Amino acid sequence: MKPALRSALPLVMTGVLLAGCSSGDAGSGGSDSQDGQVEAGHTHAPGQGHTSLAVGDGTRVSEVGYSLAGLQVRERPDGIGELRFRIDDHDGEPVTDYVEELTKELHLYVVNDDLTVFRHLHPTRAEDGTWTAPFDVPDAGGYRVVTEFIAVDEGGNGDHVVLGRPLALPPGDPGDTAAEDRAVSVSVAEVPTTGPDGELRLVVRDAEGRPVELGTYLGAYSHVTGFHRETGAMVHLHPLAAPEVTEGGSELTFHAEIDDPGDYRLFAQVRVDGFLHTVPVELTVARSA
Repeated sequence: MKPALRSALPLVMTGVLLAGCSSGDAGSGGSDSQDGQVEAGHTHAPGQGHTSLAVGDGTRVSEVGYSLAGLQVRERPDGIGELRFRIDDHDGEPVTDYVEELTKELHLYVVNDDLTVFRHLHPTRAEDGTWTAPFDVPDAGGYRVVTEFIAVDEGGNGDHVVLGRPLALPPGDPGDTAAEDRAVSVSVAEVPTTGPDGELRLVVRDAEGRPVELGTYLGAYSHVTGFHRETGAMVHLHPLAAPEVTEGGSELTFHAEIDDPGDYRLFAQVRVDGFLHTVPVELTVARSA
């Protein structure tokens, strides 16, 4: 990446993910909050050195010199599809040097236009920079592919970028949609407002309404990926601390830096009894006062 483009990315000393905290905060203490906002001046724990604040929300194919390129869908003999793509730099060359974040070099999300199908995938990268990922979707139609990564630039800093593009996909396994989970429920205890200090609190319970013991998935107690229902803008959140277990459930607190007010559909991923559950949650974010 060219020096001029590097200067466009504000550098911080954290491994912060888009609108959320890195996994390094998973075991830290809780936060003081009021009216859907974390304490003013909230900071994140040290991460992997100079990493930019996240740029992009998955609605654009190119941001700050990086592009989601060569996107293809291939049908394999076993009936499972395969996505292939590259991340190209400013010179059109495939990026091959990444900072690992939450145990992976790149996180890939596939979501349909109705926000009823969601996939969180982790592709494999070849030496030439081509990424491949097997996937399945229940219905043919309009989808969007979103990539989130931290690329290492020429100065050795990490550029945190989120890119996305629309895609028409063939049908897969009928019925596999993000329906209500029968074993685990996730509800909203505190709604964030827009701005840099928003706070989201979610409560996780079992089918009987009791608290659950949450394990970690990819280094965090939960991954919450949300999409604005009108714009498609993505937010990706991780808990500030370990869950607080009460009689009312297992409560998770997230720093939610959300720019746009409106209706969102969240996909909360939690591990309970060794099984990963993906639970859709509806959220309406108001503009901060």
